[in-house]
Amino acid sequence: MKLRNTPERVLPVRSIWNGAISFGLVSIPIKLVNATESHSISFRQIHTEDGGRVRYRKVCELEDREISQAEIGKGYEDADGTIIPITDEDLAHLPLPTAKTIEIVAFVPGERIDPLQMDAAYYLQAGGAPAAKPYTLLREALKRSNKVAIAKFALRGRERLGMLRVVEDAIALHGLLWPDEVRAPEGLAPDTKVTVSDKELDLADALMDTLGEIDLDDLHDEYREALEEVVAAKAAGEAPPEAPERAKGGKVLDLMAALEKSVRDAKESRGEEPGEVTRLQQRKSARAAPKQTGGKKSTSATKKTAAKKTTAKSTQGTKKTASAKKATTAKKTAAKKTTARKRTA
Repeated sequence: MKLRNTPERVLPVRSIWNGAISFGLVSIPIKLVNATESHSISFRQIHTEDGGRVRYRKVCELEDREISQAEIGKGYEDADGTIIPITDEDLAHLPLPTAKTIEIVAFVPGERIDPLQMDAAYYLQAGGAPAAKPYTLLREALKRSNKVAIAKFALRGRERLGMLRVVEDAIALHGLLWPDEVRAPEGLAPDTKVTVSDKELDLADALMDTLGEIDLDDLHDEYREALEEVVAAKAAGEAPPEAPERAKGGKVLDLMAALEKSVRDAKESRGEEPGEVTRLQQRKSARAAPKQTGGKKSTSATKKTAAKKTTAKSTQGTKKTASAKKATTAKKTAAKKTTARKRTA
């Protein structure tokens, strides 16, 4: 079963706004088209008793009757509840230079834009043959400068802030929230003083390395696919598929243990040996050890050197058999000491 809002073919994109880009004294006629689309499944409200559709009707409160769309206008509600009618003609006379123009005001490095400000995205299409040359000029200038253009434009009844950047061979316009529309994250960070150890950071790094990178094109909406299966099963009169049993989540008491298990699980899911996790952890810990222990490492090395010299002196002048036995004993003793030190660490 193919759901109604699942796209079957590429439809021609319609422009939602016509105007021009103002680039100094250069004017570039363009058309604005949506750069994104929603594939989410929408539902209708129904009367559960008989399945009838539940609809919203627009009713005039004064006349208590349903009215048509042609009879509906705009109004601003004042603080005292008074409605002030605002007509399309009133809005057309707003002193906005950006009413039909995307006015570029500056060029800045892309990293200057806070992702929190990012809003809807659009593509700018050149408006006919005369726009091809200035459109290409702006596109190539943006490419060469490695910057984005900051612009102001008016859309759907209000002036907006925007960012122009190059996407393949087209210019994209990202709507931006005004700086005062982005809330500060005050009071959201933990107020409890927490210390994170180097070992915990090493394990977090190991987990990040294990998970690695991913091609975003490989990701898809699993919730929508599962919902389509449910709808298709119900339409065919079949029982909807049952959800797999969720793993019971417990309270994490040991952060180190949770990190270690996460790394192991990630390794196993990629078909790698879990033992590699331990070696990776040991390598990271070894790199961090000089910072943590300071002079301890040199003391340990001195002890090992002294032990080797003592062993060498004691073995001189003895028979080969005795020498072999003492060397074996020394190796076993060194191995036990190494194991003890690892456990203590």
